[in-house]
Amino acid sequence: MRIVVDRDKCEGLGMCEAMAHEFFELDDDDTMTVLDETPDEAHRSAVHAAVEACPVLALSLVE
Repeated sequence: MRIVVDRDKCEGLGMCEAMAHEFFELDDDDTMTVLDETPDEAHRSAVHAAVEACPVLALSLVE
């Protein structure tokens, strides 16, 4: 699986970081960085929860 970010939609709200801080990080300018774009299958539930928590639908998972 791969994490995909739609930068045009991302507003830096931080829900992804709150749900899975090992994979998402906001900097001081509220710019989100994906720390690991291809997480191990063992982390699927945490990453999926973070993707689903995005209020602006800027995140998706691609198989």
